[in-house]
Amino acid sequence: MKKLGFSSRAVGIALIVFGLFGCTPSPSPNAEKNKEESVKFLTDNGQKPGVVTTASGLQYQVLSEGSGASPKATDTVTVNYRGSLVSGQEFDNGENVSFPLNGVIPGWTEGLQLMKEGAEYRFFIPPELAYGESGAGRVIPPNAALVFDVELVKVNP
Repeated sequence: MKKLGFSSRAVGIALIVFGLFGCTPSPSPNAEKNKEESVKFLTDNGQKPGVVTTASGLQYQVLSEGSGASPKATDTVTVNYRGSLVSGQEFDNGENVSFPLNGVIPGWTEGLQLMKEGAEYRFFIPPELAYGESGAGRVIPPNAALVFDVELVKVNP
């Protein structure tokens, strides 16, 4: 039998990115506090130079422009990324990670479609475009806004 080339690290990355990390937790007493902190962060952040806010509430900052293809939601993409809470606490990162764009959190699906291959963006994702009231296991609390630095390496139609 052929051994699959998945490491436990790769599986962990996939679980975070695809939102499958753990079951839906019971309501957290911090959920409302987290929501208030997320709203404040995003309100303040949206006033900073270079930060663009879309109609959905996704915020992004262009770190460097790309010149290749832009993905559609139905494409598979390869990215390098770093994810953190608004406090700066990193919860995940990955290099050359590939996934179908319509299989990730809505903030990634929307944001990556704004990019071209080779671009690097910073996404500020409101809870409703991330993991919402559920959070993601013990890693991402309920109602947490998230920050992702993403480099779009390749679009695979």
